[in-house]
Amino acid sequence: MIQINIIDLLKKENKTKYWLRLRMNITSRNLNRIIRGETTSISFKHIDELCKYLNCTPGDIFTYVEEPTEEEILINN
Repeated sequence: MIQINIIDLLKKENKTKYWLRLRMNITSRNLNRIIRGETTSISFKHIDELCKYLNCTPGDIFTYVEEPTEEEILINN
């Protein structure tokens, strides 16, 4: 699963989602969908802008996290 770290990067830069939304010229709904991982794709334009405004690289925005297997879920419950 891909984890999106935009909120952490905003905190690091002492910026708000509103500030980022204005810079990127994106609706709050679309920005929130990106942040929550509710979109199936993100354009390179948006990735480029996120990197520019959050002073980061794409690797800072996206983290791969392995999902637990069914067996691990059963063991932990």
